[in-house]
Amino acid sequence: MERNSSDDEEDHQHLIPQNDTRIRHREDSISSTATTTGGNQRSAFQIEDIMQRVHHRWKISLNKRYVIVFVSLIISIGLLFLLTDPRELFSANFSSFKLDPLSNRVKESELRALYLLRQQQLSLLSLWNGTLVNPSLNQSANALGSSVLFEDVKSAVSKQISLNKEIQEVLLSPHRSSNYSGGTEVDSVNFSYDRCRNVDQKLSDRKTVEWKPRSDKFLFAICLSGQMSNHLICLEKHMFFAALLDRVLVIPSSKFDYQYDRVIDIERINTCLGRNVVVSFDQFKEKAKKNRFRIDRFICYFSSPQLCYVDEEHIKKLKGLGISIDGKLEAPWSEDIKKPSKRTVQDVQTKFKSDDDVIAIGDVFYADMEQDWVMQPGGPINHKCKTLIEPSKLILLTAQRFIQTFLEKNFIALHFRRHGFLKFCNAKSPSCFYPIPQAAECIARIVERSNGAVIYLSTDAAESETSLLQSLVVVDGKIVPLVKRPPRNSAEKWDALLYRHGIEDDSQVDAMLDKTICAMSSVFIGASGSTFTEDILRLRKDWGTSSTCDEYLCRGEEPNFIAEDE
Repeated sequence: MERNSSDDEEDHQHLIPQNDTRIRHREDSISSTATTTGGNQRSAFQIEDIMQRVHHRWKISLNKRYVIVFVSLIISIGLLFLLTDPRELFSANFSSFKLDPLSNRVKESELRALYLLRQQQLSLLSLWNGTLVNPSLNQSANALGSSVLFEDVKSAVSKQISLNKEIQEVLLSPHRSSNYSGGTEVDSVNFSYDRCRNVDQKLSDRKTVEWKPRSDKFLFAICLSGQMSNHLICLEKHMFFAALLDRVLVIPSSKFDYQYDRVIDIERINTCLGRNVVVSFDQFKEKAKKNRFRIDRFICYFSSPQLCYVDEEHIKKLKGLGISIDGKLEAPWSEDIKKPSKRTVQDVQTKFKSDDDVIAIGDVFYADMEQDWVMQPGGPINHKCKTLIEPSKLILLTAQRFIQTFLEKNFIALHFRRHGFLKFCNAKSPSCFYPIPQAAECIARIVERSNGAVIYLSTDAAESETSLLQSLVVVDGKIVPLVKRPPRNSAEKWDALLYRHGIEDDSQVDAMLDKTICAMSSVFIGASGSTFTEDILRLRKDWGTSSTCDEYLCRGEEPNFIAEDE
C-alpha cells in the first residue's frame, strides 16, 4: 500500500511536535541577541577578518614547507637505494639483532658436523689412496683370499665416502646462497666403485697359434665322456690339436655324438678364421667319396683306464656310419685319466704328427695340455671373433628376449646343480653339496654385494628344494625373486624363434639356452665341480661378461652338515 506526502507531514506533526518548539525558541534567542549587540557588530567583524587573513597566509607557508621536506626525503631515499646494495644495507642494520638464539645454535652445530664430516672424508680418502695395496700384484697362494678382502674393504670405503658426501649435502643445503661456492678438491674426486665390475681380460697379452690347415688332411674329433658341456670343452681342445697339426677338424655325426649344429653355428667358426678349418660329417663324407671313407690312424691321448676312452659299442657305431678303421687303437705315451700329466705344444706335435690323410684322436676332455693357453679369453687360436664356440644365433636371440621379458640388465644368474650331485660332492673333499639354508645365506651375501634385484635360476632341483630356497633368499627384509624359464605359453613370444624352427623340445637346446642366459648375467654363481658351470664361465670369459663377484656357491665354506657314506 502506497502512502502520499500529506500522510508523512501529518505523522511528523503528531510524533515529534517538540522539534518545532525547540526551533522557535532558538530563533527568538538569536534575534534578541542581535538587537542588543548591534552597535559593536562592525568593529568585531573587522578584527576577525584581519585575523583570518593572517592565519590563512601562515597556513599556506607551512604547507609548502611540509611538501618540500617530504619531496627531499623521497629523493634522498631513492639516491640511497641507487648507490647502495639493499641486501648490504639491511644486513648491516639488522645483523646485531638475534631473533632466534636456538636456531643459531642449531646452525652452529650443523656447521660443526660439516667440519667433522670433512675430516672423516679426508681420512677415508687417505685410506683409499695410501693403505690398500692391490692384491693383483701378489701371485702367491694367498692371492685369492687377499683379493676378496681387498675388494670388500675397497667397496666398504667407497660406500662410506658416498654416505659422507650425502650427509654433507643435507647439512649444507640450508646454508647455501646464490653466491655459494662451497666444496673442496675432495668433492671433485669420483668415488664410485663398482664392486662387481667386469674383469679386465687383458686381450693384448693373449698367446695364440695360427690355424692354417692343409685341405687334404683331416682330424676326426672323438668326444665321449660326460654330457654336452664336456663334449663342447673337448671339441674346443680338438681345435687346438687340429691347429697344431695343420689339419681340418671333422665335426662328429649326430648318430655317433650330439647334434652340434642345433646348438652352435659351425660355419661361423670358418668365418672367424677367414678360411675353411672345420667341416661337418656330411661334408667330410662327400669329400671322401673320391677315396676310401676311412680313418687311417686312431691315436689315443689316454692309455688308462681304457684306450681312447672308447668301448666296443662306439667302435660299432663308427663302422655303422660306413667308416672303416685301419689298424688298431694306439697310445703314444702312458697317460691316466685320473692323473693327467702336463703336456706342451711340442709334445703334441711330436707324438701326434702323421702323414696319414685322416687321423682320429680321442678323448681329450681330460687332457692337461698348455692350460694357460686354453683358458685364455677367446682360446689359444688366433681369430677375429670373441670366441669360436658359442650358441647359435637362434639361441642367442631367444636368450636376449627372455632377459628383456622377465629379467633386467643387472641380474644375477645361479646354476644350482642338485640332481645326482649329493653323492658326487660327498665323494670329494671338501664336499660341494650344501644344505638349502646355508646355500641361501651364501646367495644373499652375493646379492647384497652386487645390488642385483632378481636371480635367474638354472637348476635340475626338485620343486620342494627351489621353493624352500626361494623363501630363504632374503635381503633387507625382502625376498629376492628366483626366476626360472616358464612352461610354453602361446601368449608369450620370447621363445617363438625356437618353435618356428622346430627345436623347442630339444633338451640340448634348452641346456644351451640356460647357459646363454647365465653367461649374459651381471654376476654368476656357479656349482663347483660342474662342467655346465665351467662352460658358462668360458663363455663369460670370452664374451667379456665375467665379473669380480663371480664365484662358486659358498666358495671357501664347507657344508655345515654332511651325511655319512653308504
